[in-house]
Amino acid sequence: MPNWPRFVELVRGHQRFWLTTHVRPDCDALGSELAMAAILEQLGKEVLAVNAFAVPSGYAFLDPGRKLKQLGVDVAAEQLDAYEVLMVLDTSSWSQLGAAGEVIRASRAKKAVIDHHLSEDDLGAEVFKDVKAEATGRLVIEAADRLGVEISPEIARAAFVALATDTGWFRFASTSSETLRLAARLVAAGAVPDQLYRQLYEHETLTRLQLIGRTMARARTELGGRLIYTWIERADFEATGAAPSDSEDLINMTLSVGGTEVAVILVEQTSGGFKVSFRSRCDLDCSRVAEQFGGGGHKAAAGAFLDEPLESARRKVLDAVRSEM
Repeated sequence: MPNWPRFVELVRGHQRFWLTTHVRPDCDALGSELAMAAILEQLGKEVLAVNAFAVPSGYAFLDPGRKLKQLGVDVAAEQLDAYEVLMVLDTSSWSQLGAAGEVIRASRAKKAVIDHHLSEDDLGAEVFKDVKAEATGRLVIEAADRLGVEISPEIARAAFVALATDTGWFRFASTSSETLRLAARLVAAGAVPDQLYRQLYEHETLTRLQLIGRTMARARTELGGRLIYTWIERADFEATGAAPSDSEDLINMTLSVGGTEVAVILVEQTSGGFKVSFRSRCDLDCSRVAEQFGGGGHKAAAGAFLDEPLESARRKVLDAVRSEM
């Protein structure tokens, strides 16, 4: 369990907070960041949420007030010197912080990490972590409770999206009775599940559908159908007009194939190299496989990055997965 009394002391003792989260963000990252920003604002704190990326267009609805700023575009690194506390949400890894990493290394601010992932680098921060939590969004609500903050509709919406998406809309094994109780509480506080679901999943673009088609068409299975894998190249984004964020969640689609136990997807990045995602519905520990390539995550879901051409990256990743299976 996180040391919440120490967290409360840290928050109560300071006024100016800078929040950030990982690159290639998901809804747990963005939702947790926005919920924490609203919590601190409710306490009268000065808050700046600055990331090393622009918010993907598909997630823009989460931030109607445009609170999330981009480092080097909306906010210069020098402006962050005035902030007393830096909070990193939903990651404990230098490799996931992108351009914000160097700013964080140089910062004299007190640092705090709020996260639920197994993997952990030394960020020079106080760590408030619970690897049993199904989402960082849960930890943010626990922090709000310890701070005596009322869960406003704004906080509820952001935290609900974080919780719902990191549990696969409550279908993953990480979903428990406590998950559903928290979800019910957030709905009572103002989150509207059907509205949020529509905004997330029922605003598909033709470009994303075309990307899905290409990705699924090249899917392959091995080991009697227990392992499924596919990949996306930069040429696929260029041919379809899809954005990098359109590749999110495609790996979960591959797990819908009957008999699959482990799924792998390699996605070529605009700057080169491949982001690799792993999913497991068996005893295979995805975090252990990802750690072989400098990544990390959870037992059932993890990720890594390989700065290599497709053929060698795919060979190394699949060899590692096969050996674990």
